[in-house]
Amino acid sequence: MKKCVFAGTFDPFTVGHADTVEKCLALFDEVVIAVAENRSKTCRYDLGFRERMVRAVYENEPRVRVLAWEGTIVDLLERENTPFYVRGLRNAVDYEYETTDFYASRDLDGNFVELYFPTEQAHTHISSTLVRNCIAFRKPFSRYVPPAVYRMLSEVESCS
Repeated sequence: MKKCVFAGTFDPFTVGHADTVEKCLALFDEVVIAVAENRSKTCRYDLGFRERMVRAVYENEPRVRVLAWEGTIVDLLERENTPFYVRGLRNAVDYEYETTDFYASRDLDGNFVELYFPTEQAHTHISSTLVRNCIAFRKPFSRYVPPAVYRMLSEVESCS
């Protein structure tokens, strides 16, 4: 069985993230989505809520497993017994960041295999930051997040 890990802060999970998961499902038998705690970021939503949002998106997809993760990716890959780590790329800035991170992780684990999936052109402008800004300024954001995420965010935010 082939398995991959797709990790991120997902603050919140967007349609771009969902597109990456769909690409993973086309190649892998199981996709582990790790909702990560990144100590260099200040998240709007706590780790438990972010995990619940992603779980809600994939509640009917048995090949997706969602978990909260606070360690290194190489430790998670070892725990999950897979070398495959997936990253979604929107642009050259994402590529540069991910490539730098790849080499640092490769130093920790020589078996580390990072796979880059480019986002669909229609999603290149979509980011968690865009969604958070829409929420903060009370602008529509439903087209940027999966329906389950929109429902959950609408319950905790006073926006439409």
